[in-house]
Amino acid sequence: MPNRLIRGYFKVPLSTRILVGFAIGIATGILLWHMSHTRGDIWLKGVLDWFMPFGNILLDMLKMIVIPIVFFSLVTGSASLSLKKFGSLGGMVIVWFTTTSLIAAVLGTGIAFIISPGKGTDRESFSKLAHSLIPQAQEIGLGMSETKNQLIAFISNLFKNPFEALSTGNFLSIIVFALLFGLATRVLLDTLKNKEEHSVVAGMLKLFQAAQAISFKIVDWVMEYFPFGIFALTTVNFGLYGSELFGPYMKIAAGVVLGVLMMIFVIYPALIFFITYENPFKVMYKMQKAILTAFVTRSSAVALPVSMQACEEELGISNELAGFSLPLGSTINMDGVCIHLPVFAILAANLFHIHLGPGQILLLIVSVVVASIGTGGVPSGSLMLMFIILQSIGLNYTQTSVIVALAMGINPLIDMFETASNVAGDNVCTYIVAHSQGMIKQRNSRRFF
Repeated sequence: MPNRLIRGYFKVPLSTRILVGFAIGIATGILLWHMSHTRGDIWLKGVLDWFMPFGNILLDMLKMIVIPIVFFSLVTGSASLSLKKFGSLGGMVIVWFTTTSLIAAVLGTGIAFIISPGKGTDRESFSKLAHSLIPQAQEIGLGMSETKNQLIAFISNLFKNPFEALSTGNFLSIIVFALLFGLATRVLLDTLKNKEEHSVVAGMLKLFQAAQAISFKIVDWVMEYFPFGIFALTTVNFGLYGSELFGPYMKIAAGVVLGVLMMIFVIYPALIFFITYENPFKVMYKMQKAILTAFVTRSSAVALPVSMQACEEELGISNELAGFSLPLGSTINMDGVCIHLPVFAILAANLFHIHLGPGQILLLIVSVVVASIGTGGVPSGSLMLMFIILQSIGLNYTQTSVIVALAMGINPLIDMFETASNVAGDNVCTYIVAHSQGMIKQRNSRRFF
């Protein structure tokens, strides 16, 4: 009987098992949060402590494999392209990343004006919530002042010791070194006259390609644990943060969630349809594992192995593009951040009676897009970037600290949704570029025309 159950379990498609685990996790988390009203927060923490280790196992397995996947994929991908082709692809990828970020910023700003958080009775509730977190918010602001020249800090972070970067998981440094390593390999393969030296370099590239294939096989094994890890992480997330779906935060949460859902179910499918003429929902369905992984882990980097597997194996995108575009996107493409930053900017304007004219709104949108590019390389991520955005609309340091304090209270919840949008955007942009450049190995969905 147990053997029959196990065989039956593995006959169910992995994507179905993951979705079921996710759905049960949501239900379990909300149920535990509801039960904590009568049994107390200590009881809830004790119960969730039993679930957390199973979720941490999934996180640790993904963290284990993400650096090898990124490094080997970037080296083999960049080494497989000519410098001219690499430059052309890189330009297209960055243009598409910027385009989706701009759309997200406009959408987030529009939603923020519609829901108008911080008006009326919301003001007193938000003031109480912010008071206890202001000291922590000011610490983030101090960290911001310590790295005031963000451009120099960003550039400096690109060129760290590669071995230190690999051991600490510094994605920007890893990406730069791997790209330079791959491009140098390509140049040597094109210019070396000595056959023996050429064969050594070619052999090294084959070794890296084999290492990449081995890394993806490990990802296949890790994926089998996904339903259990996803269930545990979802239970913990909704058990801990379920309360933030209600009360004063409800408008903000609803606005960010609405924006993310519109990006995933309306904007991205529309881009796929009008540019590729493919069935967008079939294409998006093949990205679901990566999007769900991003949602429950709240990390674009941790979801990267799953994204690369989906793009290369499910969507048929060539490694030359996916190996470059996805790691870069996990660092600089932050559509979810572009949705939620305008919501807090409008909250600030309402709380402090700041009138935003057309010029300031345009400045807000541009600032959000430009600032979001640095999210992956800036400590404290979007919370630190909030200091830049809010000061651009005229808030002083104290006022900005109040809004950042409010953001800290709801950040764990909205972080799940915005990370899902970030990863979905990475995958969609990569697919669009692959389609336009003929870098899809096979047809994955029926064309409409």
